[in-house]
Amino acid sequence: RDLHVTVPRMALSDSDVEKQIQHMIAFIDQEAREKADEIAAKAEEEFSIEKGRLVQQEKLKIMAMYEKKDKQIELQRKIQRSNHLNQSRLRILKQRDDQIKQLLEAARGRLSDVTKDTACYQNLLKGLIVQGLFQLLECHVVIRCRKADVSLVKAVFSSAVHDYEKGTKKSVKIVVDEASFLGSEV
Repeated sequence: RDLHVTVPRMALSDSDVEKQIQHMIAFIDQEAREKADEIAAKAEEEFSIEKGRLVQQEKLKIMAMYEKKDKQIELQRKIQRSNHLNQSRLRILKQRDDQIKQLLEAARGRLSDVTKDTACYQNLLKGLIVQGLFQLLECHVVIRCRKADVSLVKAVFSSAVHDYEKGTKKSVKIVVDEASFLGSEV
């Protein structure tokens, strides 16, 4: 037994078919546009995120670079300041050294004048011996002097010893080293 079922066909006119095709094209076109807009929006969002990340990354690099340059500049300033300070100190030390040299030369000149005045020179020698004794605070002292001053030094021994013993309440024995003498440049 064969059963045939016949389905009534609706006959569509060419214009209806054309309308349906146009409707389907419009629908597909609309769907494609929406999908394209969706893809474009997502791409724009991803682009913005990536752009923000890259901009932030570059900002950090630039900030680090400028921070490094600031540190280098500050270090250079400190080095320059230190160099200027050292140069100033060196100038001051040189001036001080020059003044000390001048004072030494002046003292040598005056000392040579003092050695010409025997009484004044004898008082100077006595004062120097007493001062040396107070500095040393020893009970036995050997004095080294110029060969030309041996007699003057011996002449002030007793007076220098007396002043020392009076000031310290200690006794001291002084001997002149007659084996080696100081230079005679004064």
